[in-house]
Amino acid sequence: MLQRVVVVAQMIRFEHTVFALPFAYIGALLVEQRFPSGHELLWITLAMVGARTAAMSLNRIIDRHLDAENPRTADRALPRGLLSVAEVWVYVVLSLGLLFLAATQLTPLCVKLFPLAVAGLVFYSYTKRFTWTCHLWLGAVLGGTPLAGWIAISDSLSSVPIVLGLGVLFWVAGFDIIYACLDYDFDRQRGLYSIPARFGIPRALTIALGFHMLAPLFFLVAGLMLGLGLFYYLGVGLAVVLLAYEHIIISQELTPARINVAFFHANAALSLGMLFFTLADILVN
Repeated sequence: MLQRVVVVAQMIRFEHTVFALPFAYIGALLVEQRFPSGHELLWITLAMVGARTAAMSLNRIIDRHLDAENPRTADRALPRGLLSVAEVWVYVVLSLGLLFLAATQLTPLCVKLFPLAVAGLVFYSYTKRFTWTCHLWLGAVLGGTPLAGWIAISDSLSSVPIVLGLGVLFWVAGFDIIYACLDYDFDRQRGLYSIPARFGIPRALTIALGFHMLAPLFFLVAGLMLGLGLFYYLGVGLAVVLLAYEHIIISQELTPARINVAFFHANAALSLGMLFFTLADILVN
């Protein structure tokens, strides 16, 4: 049982939850600039876990044949037969059930937007089959997390989490472009769409840099809209430093090891750092 749990965690890349979850918390924190209640925090967390697990499980099902052909992904659970498609579908259903249950425990608008959230989770996995803007679609899905956190507390829409979400969109799209460079040859051979496959790796990295210059600007504007204090802007400054570091290490040598460092370590530090400094700003003020 423990081995199977490990296989499932590897399949959904559970550790990558640290990219999106902190921004859901940030969205929740900024509504009334207070710490959420234990009830709110619990169900926001479970909603994000459900959404993340469902999204990754669906992605693995949808891409299982491509994964089996791609040397980089051929050792994933479904191509290797470590999990069956039927079993992964069970995880999808259970995860969506958890997401819906969490929505019912938060606000009515969360329940109303549940179908839209599911549609987004399904749709983005197909985008690389027909558009090189697939990175932006992934960014849009994860960019919805600050808005989701905001709605979970306020039961309303607002321009502030949308602006913050645009920052997340360009941040995610930028590092997804970098990661897609690993599949440049395979994507071109199979006729799949990505910015590296469409424009070449050098131009793709330039586009990723442009996206990563936009992301902190949106973070900054969101803070200005709410009149946040010094600590929040220190978080934005940290994001700038980490994004610069990300591009410096891949500019020296574009290897899988360097891309993985840029992809996971720098981006995990960015999201957790933004959460830490936002929380500090709220507690101090």
